[in-house]
Amino acid sequence: MMMDAPGRPIDNIIVCSVLSDGTVVCLRTITPDDEDLLREGIAKLSAESRYLRFFSPVAQLPDDVIERLVDVDGHDHIAWGAICTECPGQPAIGAVHAVRYRHGGRAGEYSVAVLDEFQGKGLARMMTAALLVQCLAEGLTVLDVHILSENYAATKLVKSLGAIWRTEGAGVAEYLLDVAGAIAVLRADEGARGVQDVLRTLEGEMGAPAVGAG
Repeated sequence: MMMDAPGRPIDNIIVCSVLSDGTVVCLRTITPDDEDLLREGIAKLSAESRYLRFFSPVAQLPDDVIERLVDVDGHDHIAWGAICTECPGQPAIGAVHAVRYRHGGRAGEYSVAVLDEFQGKGLARMMTAALLVQCLAEGLTVLDVHILSENYAATKLVKSLGAIWRTEGAGVAEYLLDVAGAIAVLRADEGARGVQDVLRTLEGEMGAPAVGAG
């Protein structure tokens, strides 16, 4: 469904909460001004994590790839990032993207990356919750996910959100994620404080009804 009468612009909203280990993080939308933060974050990923996310272990991605990652407009390209507010320098520690295949279409592609030391602490689910709320508000209702077969963490994440396996070839599996259905799954995860903080904050700040409720 589309959001009704949005209140505060989503790009002005910051969601702060904690990871499962108590680390304080803040989430916000990514903008083209975040290019330097994005470059720094990618450089801090381990070679394995860069390979699993970008299908390449190179420390520095080509400029055109970086430019595409920060070419965010909030409609055809939606992206959220996370900052560790208690870490020295408050670095970017994760990002999640949804890119619409064609303007006006309802399908796109989902991707996520989290710095190695913050993996397994619920950050990907928090960022994904924020992303999916905005996707639904912008009429982006289904997302393809392309995952290397050995990326067990990402596979576990999307399966836990109800993604359906579609096909696999050349070591890459493709899943289909229903946005509204995934939000409903996240809403039911009442023990995930960070996820619930994200959903509650976005619904309240945007002046929207409970997304996926009822």
